[in-house]
Amino acid sequence: MAKIVASVNCSHVPAIGAAWDLGKTEQPYWQPVFKGFDYSKKWIADLKPDVVILVYNDHASAFSLEVIPTFALGTGAEFKPADEGWGPRPVPTVHGHPKLASHIAQSVILDEFDLTLVNKMDVDHGLTVPLTLMFGQPEAWPCKVIPLAVNVVQYPPPTGNRCYNLGKAIRRAVEAYPEDLRVVIFGTGGMSHQLQGKRAGLINKEWDNNFLDLLTHDPGKAAKIPFIEYVRETGSEGIEMVMWLVSRGALEDKVREKHRYYHVPASNTALGHLILENESFKG
Repeated sequence: MAKIVASVNCSHVPAIGAAWDLGKTEQPYWQPVFKGFDYSKKWIADLKPDVVILVYNDHASAFSLEVIPTFALGTGAEFKPADEGWGPRPVPTVHGHPKLASHIAQSVILDEFDLTLVNKMDVDHGLTVPLTLMFGQPEAWPCKVIPLAVNVVQYPPPTGNRCYNLGKAIRRAVEAYPEDLRVVIFGTGGMSHQLQGKRAGLINKEWDNNFLDLLTHDPGKAAKIPFIEYVRETGSEGIEMVMWLVSRGALEDKVREKHRYYHVPASNTALGHLILENESFKG
């Protein structure tokens, strides 16, 4: 059967993608950001996943205020990089896994989660920046990628608990798929940051690192963090961290923390990164 063996959680700051694309990775400002992923790139190259389920939020590239799905699963065969106003990023087209995605959709919907199914959409930096951080810039991404877009832009977003339970439903779905596949799930976005208003530039290191601790050791407690605490403690965009709870819910209760990295600032954002493996996974 298919199996989710690990999760990758990381920020998806658009300026990180621009720094890579413009050859700035060794500049003093950006070098520490990319250095934090040296271990991660080797880890995932050795792991060789067949499929990545990538949880991210769209930034008005595929969806607008006219249509705002809470959870949208990409069931198509391919997803092209979006033009976010300055042309598409020079990264490979994402190739999906329609059979597994359709199976997940059927299983999760029958498990009483209402997904929007998307057969055609462009994917923006929310999805492509994490792929770059983990895989570099190959001619083609080395595995299939299933996008899962979560609304954390327009109020009301889903609760952390809803996201955590969705992850559990995704795990049940994947484990019921008959093909032998090694799957890694990505949770992206965050950490603390605010892009506008009087608190623009807000970063809360203590809260961020406590959240990383909870994600590893007590995800049930993390799932109960209310929306207003994210806003108060981590800024208006910190709510993106609920997407990390989807990836954590997709793992077993007991996990190994393989790698953790935290760095500020990356643009005006706290960059967080966490790799977790199921304790039962032997590599």
